[in-house]
This record gives sequence, C-alpha cells and structure tokens, in this order.
Amino acid sequence: MEKILIVDDEAFIRENLERVLAEDGYRPYSTESGEEAVTQVSEEEIDLVLLDLNLGARSGLEVLAQLKEVDPDVLVIIITGYGTVESAVEALKMGAYDYIKKPFKADAIRLIVKLALETQSLRREVRQLRRDGKGLPGSVDMIGASPAMEQVYRQVREVARHESATVLITGESGTGKELVARGIHDLSPRKDRPFVEINCGSLPFNLLETELFGHERGAFTDAKTRKIGLLEEATGGTIFLDEIGEMDTSLQVKLLRVLEDRKIRRLGGTRLIDIDVRVVAATNRDLKEAIDEKVFREDLYYRLNVFPIHLPPLRERREDIPPLLDFFLQKFSRDFNKRIREISRDALDLLMRYHWPGNVRELRNVVERICIMHNTEVIKPDGLPKEIWGGTPRKESTLDLEVPPEGICLEEIVGQIEKDLIAKAVKITGGNVAKTARLLNVPRGTLRYKLEKYQLGEEG
Repeated sequence: MEKILIVDDEAFIRENLERVLAEDGYRPYSTESGEEAVTQVSEEEIDLVLLDLNLGARSGLEVLAQLKEVDPDVLVIIITGYGTVESAVEALKMGAYDYIKKPFKADAIRLIVKLALETQSLRREVRQLRRDGKGLPGSVDMIGASPAMEQVYRQVREVARHESATVLITGESGTGKELVARGIHDLSPRKDRPFVEINCGSLPFNLLETELFGHERGAFTDAKTRKIGLLEEATGGTIFLDEIGEMDTSLQVKLLRVLEDRKIRRLGGTRLIDIDVRVVAATNRDLKEAIDEKVFREDLYYRLNVFPIHLPPLRERREDIPPLLDFFLQKFSRDFNKRIREISRDALDLLMRYHWPGNVRELRNVVERICIMHNTEVIKPDGLPKEIWGGTPRKESTLDLEVPPEGICLEEIVGQIEKDLIAKAVKITGGNVAKTARLLNVPRGTLRYKLEKYQLGEEG
C-alpha cells in the first residue's frame, strides 16, 4: 500500500485529501508542519508528498529543498493557489514532479497521484535492476535496449508481481540468469526476505540433499548438530536453483513434492515443515532433450516451467554490445585508475563481429583484461585479445577469381557479387530491412536503394 504524505496548513484540505486517497486504497498521512514533514520522510519510506507552497511562516520551496536533501528520489506534487503559479514553476525546476492549483476536484487529484506513483514505481524498478548487477560474481548490470532484452525486462517486471509463481530461466552460460533471478526477487513483494541461491551442479547428490533439506542431529555419522536447509532458510523469500538440469533424478522427485505440497522434512526428521518460498530455477541445458535421455523428469519440468524466461545469447543481440562495452570500459577504467575512454571504430567492428561464445561474461572479462594491460585513451585493434582477431580471420581474398587475357567488366562482376550477398542477407533476415542493414553494416537508406536497383524484395 503506497504511503502518501499531505503537507498543508488548512485542516479542511488535509481531511478531504485523506478521505479521497484512503478511498483509492492509499495510506495517507498528514501534517501542517514542514519540519514534521521532513522528519517523516527521513524516518519512513514515503512514496509521494502533496506539499502546499504556502505554509504560513514556512515557504513550501524551503520545505521542498529539505525534502529533496533528505531523499533525492521522493516525488513531490505541489499544491498552489492562483497567485503562486510562478513559485510552482520554480518548484518544478527544483525537482518537484508536478503541481495542481486550488481549488481542485477529487478526480484531478486521483489522476495526478496515479501518474506520479506509476512514475515512481518505474524509477524504482530501473534503479533496482541496475543495482542487482553490481558486485555479482560472473554477472553484470541488465544493460541493453535490444528488442530481445526489452522482452526480458517486461517478463521480469510482470512475474515479479506474482510472488508465488515458479520461474524457469533458460539460456547459455554467461547470459546473466542469476541476475534475472535476483531482479525477480527484488522487484517482488518478497524483496525484504531472503534470496538464497545454490548451484545444483556443484555438489554431489548427498551434499545437495542436505543443503536443500537440512538434517536432524544423528541423521548420519557426521550429523553432530541440527542443520537448517536452504529451502527452510528461504521461507518468505526466494530460492534460486542454478543448473537445475544437473540435479540427480532421485532428488528431483523430492523437489517435485516440495513444489506440490510446500512442505519439507529434514533428513532424519519425522515432522513436516511448512515453507513459503518462490522457486526460480535456471539451466543452460535443453531440458526436453534431458527428458528424452531420461536424466530429467518430465513432471518436474512442467512444474518448473510455469513462467519461462529465455535469455538470448549476445551474438543474437549485437546492438547491445556497444552499451555493454561502454559500461565495462568506464567501470574498469575507474577501478584500475586508467585513462581509457573509448574503443576505436576499427576495434569496435572486430568486437561486433566476434561470436562471443561466453556471452556477456566473456565480454566483461575481455574489457577487464584490456583495462589491465593498457592505459591509452583509445583502444585500437592491436589492443584487443588475440581470440577477437581469431574470431574474424583476415584473408587476402574471399573469392577465387582470375582475370582472363581478354579482360573483364569489373563493374558488372562487382555488381553481381553485391547483388548475391544482399539477396543472401535478405533471406537470412526474412526481408527485414533494418536487420539486413545491420547484417551488411550499411545505412538503411543505402540498402533500400540497392534493393530497388537489384529488384530484390523487402519488408519494413
């Protein structure tokens, strides 16, 4: 329930606003004192402040400045009379979200509050997603504006709201599956509860079973004391089961029962323990193939695959490479106290063409290595690791052509080669002009001209 603070020295306005906001399901607070408003924002997480500019002895602008000092992210809607619109505009320059003039109608307040809270929610989601990536081993910020990643962001935001929905994240190693799991948790109502993670491929069956379910004292030879399992520790929060495809089939049976009953029994115990936990699993394996090979249970697959999220490999979203490079370059230049500020056009071309088998994790490691080895302002091709060159080997010629004694028509041959290459690219992209232009590394306008010249089909 969003908390809204009303700051106005007129009791009638405070009472009316409280009533309207309470009817809409918000939790309203009110005060006539600017000092008290600043204290309340500093001590409690207030989602929105409705602030009157005329507070008697205190200036609303002064209170606004103090509120922004205490919490720079707090949203403030200014309440103003007709005579103080200029001051309201000044308030907008100081960071207020919007203003509304007295006298106002209930519907107008409802609308402006709704829009402000939606803005606040989106801002918090973006900040949270960005925070999730920092300091995570083997992962990165959720950076990228490709259509594929925009789809991932939408899925994360949507499933996060449904706190009990089980999620299965698929994708190659290094694509950021753990980061997505953390994003789901931190955007959910469970965000203040534990986020517990375990790699199911890093432990043998017996140890993984004990880690997940815990054990009672005396359950086996070395069980000197009771151990609380991770499923129990995560109660109220989220458990992230990475590399779920590597879990032993006998343990898969127990996990399936947990997902169905929401109860566990410690090893050596007799009592069933209720748990309230969201399960997020991840794998880089094709689980349907694993089912065919009898190493993964089909019933568990369907129980986990309630809400699937697929993370595309970096080679399928190459438009995200430049912003990722920029982010890592700034990060490691700062971390290593280097003066590197950019990558040259030629070097970027090589990085864009490389196939990135290790995905974003590999890109991160490459930039880190570059920043360790070099301290020049601009990174050129010779500053790139050799595997980047290896991914795009140079050839003297890609065509085995000879010039006959009678000569050739160079323009005609080059034109035919160009036509054939464009036709192949069009086929690969299904006729999408934007994708074809990116594939051929030519401006879209140039491509359209050549499509028309060679009478080749196109799509949007």
